[in-house]
Amino acid sequence: MAKIETLEQLAKIIPDPSPRAAAKLLDHLDEQALAFIARSQFMFIGTEGPAGIEISPKGDRPGFVEVVDNRTLLIPERPGNQLKMGLQNILANGRIALIFLCPPTGDLVRVSGHATLHDDADLCERMAMGGKSALLVMRVEIERAFFHCSRAILRSEIWKSETWGDPMKISYGKIYAKALGKPEIEDLFDTITKERENDLWH
Repeated sequence: MAKIETLEQLAKIIPDPSPRAAAKLLDHLDEQALAFIARSQFMFIGTEGPAGIEISPKGDRPGFVEVVDNRTLLIPERPGNQLKMGLQNILANGRIALIFLCPPTGDLVRVSGHATLHDDADLCERMAMGGKSALLVMRVEIERAFFHCSRAILRSEIWKSETWGDPMKISYGKIYAKALGKPEIEDLFDTITKERENDLWH
């Protein structure tokens, strides 16, 4: 397998973007991106810290990410697995990257910039969902924003339900039972997982 080690080698396979292609890279959200984020129900957050790179999913009802202005976003943190990997990375250096999805649209919005964490009571209450305040809020100062074309979504056919197949059943009980060496806890952890899925904002 030939290993690519230089920018020159890479450019022979994927040429550098033309000025026209690079023109879509903005330092703010334009009108279309603002409308897209207002409808988005799901996003990925990428961060980097001492332990490496992490990517976290975030999802909620449309508009769960608040647009302060075209260079500032607020993202609520809801109850989850408590691992705090991405949040710890933000505390380490603040670097953040976001990808917003808006089914069934094929295009994506990509954002990168700097994030800070806030637990102001009024702000967390304002971003409540399901009668539960946000645990904290990420404030993202945008440095770059642009639309990513729909080719990846179209190739994957991810929005076509006929391509999905049957749902996969993931047993967290099996994962914990094996990791902890306690097979007797498998059913208990699967029950706990199911209960948490029925109580989304607590």
